[in-house]
Amino acid sequence: MRKNAPSFADPVFPFLRDEATQIAPTSGKQPSYIANHRQRLRARFMQGGADPLPDYELLELVLFRAIPRRDVKPLANALMESFGDFNRVITAPEARLRDICGVGDAVIVELKIVEAAAHRMARSKIMQQHVVSSWDALLDYCHTVMAHRETEQFRVLYLDRKNVIIADEEQAKGTVDHVPVYPREVAKRALELNASALILVHNHPSGDPTPSQADIDMTGQVLSACTALGMTLHDHLIIGKSTELSFRADGYI
Repeated sequence: MRKNAPSFADPVFPFLRDEATQIAPTSGKQPSYIANHRQRLRARFMQGGADPLPDYELLELVLFRAIPRRDVKPLANALMESFGDFNRVITAPEARLRDICGVGDAVIVELKIVEAAAHRMARSKIMQQHVVSSWDALLDYCHTVMAHRETEQFRVLYLDRKNVIIADEEQAKGTVDHVPVYPREVAKRALELNASALILVHNHPSGDPTPSQADIDMTGQVLSACTALGMTLHDHLIIGKSTELSFRADGYI
């Protein structure tokens, strides 16, 4: 369950075809069963929206553009079997996607367009917004960007004197259970941006947002650096698969 918001003081890319499309019928015409299936699925999507569709059918809709003349259901099922759900498919690393038979440049481009669009839409709801009034949108953004990653990522949200978010930056990438963080670099960047406050965010790929001792120690170091420079560390959020932990709400800071 999400915590309440804490109280603060104040070049056109060419669409390439996958290997799978190279064996499409030379006539250029889709077999009728494929064309009919695509037409029916698109009609269902337009009439009822995405909610009634299972993940594999939503994934089929994305794959239609990448693979124009083949049945994409087997590939959609293979992707779902490998990664588990729609979110994990579109956020999967390129190298792991290429391990799936039938995935090539065109499929990866389509998946990453969807991922980028989701990130940009979520981010637009928090930038230049007061962090207290947009706290739920902030949590949604963090989950969209980080909850389904297979490795740890550390981000910093920089705020001005009115607690408006002025920058959102990735500071470091790590492994499945560790990400290197350098408090001096965090503080240095805050000074460059003329920020007055920070919110730290990182994810736990395990899904459990419980902080490690290393998380607690690092947060203490950043807090000390902020205090010395007259800045405020508002919170440190750890993003799990379906929930998050707030250092401030849970009494760690």
